[in-house]
Amino acid sequence: MIRSRLMSLLGAGTFSFALLAAPLVLAETSAAEKEGNRMEKKGNAEEKAANAEKAKGAAMEKKGKAMEEAGDKADDKHMENAGKKMKKKGKAIEKSGEAHGDAAEAMEKAGNKSEKAGVESRKDAAKAKADATK
Repeated sequence: MIRSRLMSLLGAGTFSFALLAAPLVLAETSAAEKEGNRMEKKGNAEEKAANAEKAKGAAMEKKGKAMEEAGDKADDKHMENAGKKMKKKGKAIEKSGEAHGDAAEAMEKAGNKSEKAGVESRKDAAKAKADATK
């Protein structure tokens, strides 16, 4: 019983400390860090969308290939041609998704770089301020 009470107090203390310390940490972020975080989040979201686009294109390509083979077996030229078109379109969508994903990855890396630069400038400013007060 005492141990469980101790654990709950310890957990509540840690939680309240986190709530009190969070504004202090957030207040210190520089504009470069904020911009870097924003770019990184946007890059992650776009990368997720690009992966979905690639999966959609791959599925369409697979379905088109199956239609083409079925049309070939059944001697149905219309079905075979439709399968070829679908396969081609699926491949194009998949390539578009890959390009979109590459651009999103570049955006994410740029955001990360910007964030690091902001952190370094904040550290340098804090160090200069500490040196000036000595």
